[in-house]
Amino acid sequence: MQVKFKKLHPATTSPSYAKEGDAGVDLTAVEIISNEPFQIVYDTGIALEIPEGFVGLVFPRSSIRKYDLFLSNSVGVIDSGYRGSVQVTFNKKRGVASRVYEIGDRVCQLMIIPHPYVQMIEANHLTETERGEGGHGSSGK
Repeated sequence: MQVKFKKLHPATTSPSYAKEGDAGVDLTAVEIISNEPFQIVYDTGIALEIPEGFVGLVFPRSSIRKYDLFLSNSVGVIDSGYRGSVQVTFNKKRGVASRVYEIGDRVCQLMIIPHPYVQMIEANHLTETERGEGGHGSSGK
């Protein structure tokens, strides 16, 4: 599968896999857009042309454990119609002097996966299941 990308900043690096067999391509910070006491926003300097029927999912890299950050929306969603710059927002852990990513660091990883178009149908009754309405720990584990 091929996905077009456009470099929007002179320091932009091409999205790439760090190792053979990796699921996500790494994206690198080219600019800090905002650095507030509890939040920092990075620009990756790329725009994507994700094919229709696919979605880009942005995840934190496993290196995030070395930093005092967490991706603010847990998983970023890039729809196929979006052509703007890919930006990532991290919340800083409160009460600590936050160690953050620097410009040039790989800050997140991007997976592009297919998704079905779902037609939502309103119904008065839903099929019963063993679990039923049980949620939030209802399995007992």
